[in-house]
Amino acid sequence: MRKTDGGFIEALAGPDGDTWALRGAWELVSLDGIWAEAKTHRAQSSRQVTFDGSELEALDTAGALLVFRFAELLGAGLDDIEFRNLAPKHARIAMLVHKHLAKRSRPPESPPLGYLARVGRRFTASLRSLVALISFLGQTLASLLSTILRPRTFRVQELLVQLQRVAVEAVPITCLVMILIGIVVAYLLAAEIQPYGAGIYLVDGVSITICRELSPIIVAIIIAGRSGSAFTAQLGAMKLNDEIDAISTLGLQPMKVLVVPRVLALVLALPLLVGLGNIMGIFGGLLVGSEYLGLSPRVFTDRLQQVLETRHVLVGLVKAPVFASVIAIIGCQMGLSVEKSARSIGLHTTSTVVQAVVAVILLDAGFAVFFEEIGF
Repeated sequence: MRKTDGGFIEALAGPDGDTWALRGAWELVSLDGIWAEAKTHRAQSSRQVTFDGSELEALDTAGALLVFRFAELLGAGLDDIEFRNLAPKHARIAMLVHKHLAKRSRPPESPPLGYLARVGRRFTASLRSLVALISFLGQTLASLLSTILRPRTFRVQELLVQLQRVAVEAVPITCLVMILIGIVVAYLLAAEIQPYGAGIYLVDGVSITICRELSPIIVAIIIAGRSGSAFTAQLGAMKLNDEIDAISTLGLQPMKVLVVPRVLALVLALPLLVGLGNIMGIFGGLLVGSEYLGLSPRVFTDRLQQVLETRHVLVGLVKAPVFASVIAIIGCQMGLSVEKSARSIGLHTTSTVVQAVVAVILLDAGFAVFFEEIGF
């Protein structure tokens, strides 16, 4: 029994749900009129909806999509729709649209990963990062060699700017941290040796420890957090603003313009900062020895000349360029791999600090074993 009549939709009542007769041409050119008529039928239905297509003259994918949207308007889901009396070509179009909508509405659910799968995924991600870092190291060395062969292409002004930032501006924080480290180490050592009357050996412990181990690694960690993260943030912001693409468009090489000056600046700056850290750390030990153990500055310096061999200073200074190159390469590589979003800059900057600190500690352990084995 007919309930209502319309130009494109005819609503019928059936024993097993609502039946709607589709009439006319359900095509793209008629969508506005069809949808205006469809919105007048707002009866909510929780039963199965059936569409009868015996009077349907034409149907394209836009019209079929509108049929499913009309069923959704009635409260029916994709699995609650049935088609009857559709022409074969109309049925194929309806099935095509149904499959597409079903695929979008039901995204595939990936099973939860087990512990071993998660470990494997992180391990492979670490390997990919290591391969990318090694590849970037090769590109940096190639650019550096090209710059050496063609010195006129080297950007001296950029090198001086980076030296100002990574060396001169890092002096205050380096001095402050290292003098505090020297005071702490000397105070702890003095507390242990004072009961035995061996206060003079404070000079030995502080000077060798500072110059050989603490100054290189502490200064490198400071630079990793300060300059390494700055490299990533600077290059990431440039990539976000398409400045790196602009450099390439001008016929310049971003590796030579941006990376090589930063790497060279850090390699030159870190040994100088480590040397300054040696002086400030030993000065902190001198303050503790003078105030806590009664060692005069003259006695302290005389003992220092006796026990602090050149090799102990050289060990720290040899480590510095290696630490600097690793920090600079990690910072630049992470900066150039930033995606075009502010969130990506933050994530890559954090990752730079973590990777650089871990790399410095691992390298320091390797150096310690190497120098011990060769007796240096």
